[in-house]
Amino acid sequence: MNVTTHKAARLFVVLAGIFVANAILAEFVGIKIFALEPLLGLPDFNWRLFGQEGTLNFTAGVVLWPVVFVMTDVINEYFGRNGVRFLSYLAVGLISYAFLVAFIVIGLPPAEWWVGSYSGQGVDDMQTAFSAIYGQGMWVIVGSLVAFLIGQLLDVTVYHRIRQVTGERFIWLRATGSTVVSQFVDSFVVLYVAFVIGPQHWGIPQFLAVGTVNYTYKVLAAIALTPLIYMAHALIDRYLGAEAATQLKEQATADRADY
Repeated sequence: MNVTTHKAARLFVVLAGIFVANAILAEFVGIKIFALEPLLGLPDFNWRLFGQEGTLNFTAGVVLWPVVFVMTDVINEYFGRNGVRFLSYLAVGLISYAFLVAFIVIGLPPAEWWVGSYSGQGVDDMQTAFSAIYGQGMWVIVGSLVAFLIGQLLDVTVYHRIRQVTGERFIWLRATGSTVVSQFVDSFVVLYVAFVIGPQHWGIPQFLAVGTVNYTYKVLAAIALTPLIYMAHALIDRYLGAEAATQLKEQATADRADY
């Protein structure tokens, strides 16, 4: 099969590229924490949960993870469980490779002129800044990868269970429902591994409070992105043609796709 001319193959390559690229980028930009209230022009929310309080602060990765959620559901619909599992394992492997390369590069001796090259912009030591940004803590990396993989495998399972009951109807239900379940696990696993087991040793109240806030955001994001899933389905069906799209979905349901 010629990938450059076969529509289904090209579609899988494009969806896979978007999925993997956004997963890798989300891991790397996730080191930045931003405040949601100023972004929306709102006063501080000041939530109080489990005896803890705080404002709506999230990792910058949440900007990109919703794209991964949408891609997961779209790939699930047209290429089935095998397609999502394959790409999930591939993404974990490539993310691990990317972090390995980052750690190797951090260890390279910096050129003396480069270290102070951005002092005029307030960065006195570029090597320290580079190490801080790209050298994320090992527990954060491990927690994120474990949570991502568990969440993806759970997502695909729930998605197909709902599809078995509803058939081709209620795309919104299987898309949102699978995300709601999988991201509950994802939200708490990453925090538990990175910050409870990890060196910061969060207490259980803080773990539950931060996890609940992050999970609530992901659920709301999944609901808000539902129209994009319908739009993606419409564009793909138009690209493949009604007959080819139906055949691909049937193969995905039976997990007989030969990609």
